[in-house]
Amino acid sequence: MKSIKISALSAAILLSGFASTAAWAADSETVVIGLAGPLTGPSARIGKDLENGAQLAIDDINKQHPIIGGKAVTFKLQSEDDQSDPRTAVAVAQRLVDSGVAGVVGHWNTGTSIPAARVYHDAGIAQVAPVATGHAYTKQGFDTSFRVMGHDDDGGQFAGQYAINTLKAKRIAVIDDRTAFGQGLADEFIKSLEAQGVKIVDRQYVDDKTVDFSAVLTAIRSKNADLIFFGGVDSQAAPLARRIKQLGMNTTLMGAGGFVSQTFLQLAQKEGEGVVALEPGLPVDQMPGGKTFEQAYQSRYHTHIELHAPFAYDATRVLVAAMEKADSVDPSEYLPALRAISYSGVTGQIAFDAQGNLKAPSFTVYKVVDGKWQPQTVLGGAKAK
Repeated sequence: MKSIKISALSAAILLSGFASTAAWAADSETVVIGLAGPLTGPSARIGKDLENGAQLAIDDINKQHPIIGGKAVTFKLQSEDDQSDPRTAVAVAQRLVDSGVAGVVGHWNTGTSIPAARVYHDAGIAQVAPVATGHAYTKQGFDTSFRVMGHDDDGGQFAGQYAINTLKAKRIAVIDDRTAFGQGLADEFIKSLEAQGVKIVDRQYVDDKTVDFSAVLTAIRSKNADLIFFGGVDSQAAPLARRIKQLGMNTTLMGAGGFVSQTFLQLAQKEGEGVVALEPGLPVDQMPGGKTFEQAYQSRYHTHIELHAPFAYDATRVLVAAMEKADSVDPSEYLPALRAISYSGVTGQIAFDAQGNLKAPSFTVYKVVDGKWQPQTVLGGAKAK
């Protein structure tokens, strides 16, 4: 049996290597970012889309081997299911806070983001909403609340102008789903019409679980509406579009947020043709990093972007960018950096106003043409070239 001899110098080098590894381990840190959204229920495919976008961001950040506060940092995503329910969202927010997350990407809709925001504010950690377009979310006065897309006050205004100036609508009816998002958006759309001297011919209400729109559409048909604006999301917009066509109504269906998805096209089928929707942000292929992101997303998840994954990606990246700028993962130190940040993201330039809203947001009008969502025009801030 051979014996192995190690010189004093070799032993010293070997021990030095062990010491370096031990020192690196001692000076490394795992930092958890929370993700809150609907991972089960009717909106689960949107929640999963958000989670996928955030996870891609975490993976890309970790590939860069970030050093923050003199420590090698590995980021980890902790996902929680708020079921798109306000009460569940509060419980989820508290669970994320109790588990020690450094910041949160979420929630998806306004109804969950508003009550959850107080929990994050009381804990002093950042909440960066990838969507949550209701202005009320950032009007609560919490300096921990941010969003990376335009809000519905602007969206409703642009949608109203487009309905009158481009679609040439004369008799407009409005339906909303009575959620914080849907009702708030419908209110802003009506304000935009009134500012142009136009009064709606009818307003109807459903809830966010309605599947049969026959009654409200019968009422609207009697008013001879040539455009129906719906404050709600794709899973209801699709059966609404189908029923409009089945009733033989010569009426354009329009929305402003939450329509432009593969789910709508699948559910609406041929009856979705001609539907118009204004969506916050630029089309993916016109986003500064959109094409690269889309390729990475499809390569990783073997499916198309559902709706808001690029915004979840940017929400995660801008949160970490603030930590890197402050050289700290402590919210009390990185929050000022986040409020003052100017970050070049996949979706565009990200900077926040005093309320935490995205500065100079853009919106895109889409129309279903030949079974696909086709961009028509860009409105608002950083218009596409």
